[in-house]
Amino acid sequence: MTAGVTADALAAIDCGTNSTRLLVVDEAGRPLIRLMRITRLGEGVDATGVLSPDAIARTVAVLREFRELMDQAGVGRARLVATSAVRDAGNGDEFLAEARLTTGVEAELLAGADEGRLSLAGALSELSEPGPYLVLDIGGGSTELVVGRDAADPGLSVASMQLGCVRLTERFLTDDPPTPAQLSAAEAEVAAQLDAVIEDEPQFLSAHRLVGLAGTVSTLASLDAGLAEYDRDRIHHATLTASSVFDWYRTLAAEPAAARLTRPGMVAGRQDVIVGGALILASVMGRFGFDECLVSEADILDGLVGSLRA
Repeated sequence: MTAGVTADALAAIDCGTNSTRLLVVDEAGRPLIRLMRITRLGEGVDATGVLSPDAIARTVAVLREFRELMDQAGVGRARLVATSAVRDAGNGDEFLAEARLTTGVEAELLAGADEGRLSLAGALSELSEPGPYLVLDIGGGSTELVVGRDAADPGLSVASMQLGCVRLTERFLTDDPPTPAQLSAAEAEVAAQLDAVIEDEPQFLSAHRLVGLAGTVSTLASLDAGLAEYDRDRIHHATLTASSVFDWYRTLAAEPAAARLTRPGMVAGRQDVIVGGALILASVMGRFGFDECLVSEADILDGLVGSLRA
């Protein structure tokens, strides 16, 4: 056990479509470990309807690493969740069983609405401004939109759209770089899904502040700041303007993935899907009329450990 760490530590693991992430906190809620590994669990799921053996193996290897770190930190309780890719896969139960066997933690399959609520709980945990907020969680396979004043808001509304940076890339942005026609088709799909969300839930237009979560938003903030290395303190609660997001979308879409990877701030493993993610963020900001997006590095992981402390 790591020196100074008690057996009261808590952990959360999020098995997403593009990345697998770990958060360990001490008994007071102070972060001890926060890690992200690009595992691309959802690779090909949109086309095949199943998780590939290679994708499962990559993710399970990372879960094995995370279990060792949790043991060293003296984790007493933990939550492990899977999201869009596993929801959509016909063999999702197979992955959940392997995840449970590898970590010793019950593997939960989150519905999109539950994913959104936990993301909002984490994102707003350090904010005190009056809402309502629109929390945008751009994943690899799905994107969650949540509007509310806080996690206990009885009027909280959640929408889970079947699009994310990986899904959009695999379905539309197949050339490197994508062609104008591919970009137009992807933009039309995002616009149609956003219109459907607003038609079903007009209260999404009532939010006063946009809070963006997950790898796309963090990577764009890193690119915007020109960070040679990840710096959570520089990214957390940074602000992205709508004009900057749109400029990054157009710039990144015009160059191949190899060129994107050379840019300070680009995260290895995201260079091939960042255009799809930037398109989603730019579209949301334009459709909902937000000039700024507050970047939050507190997200579903923080919501999960918060649920363990409640």
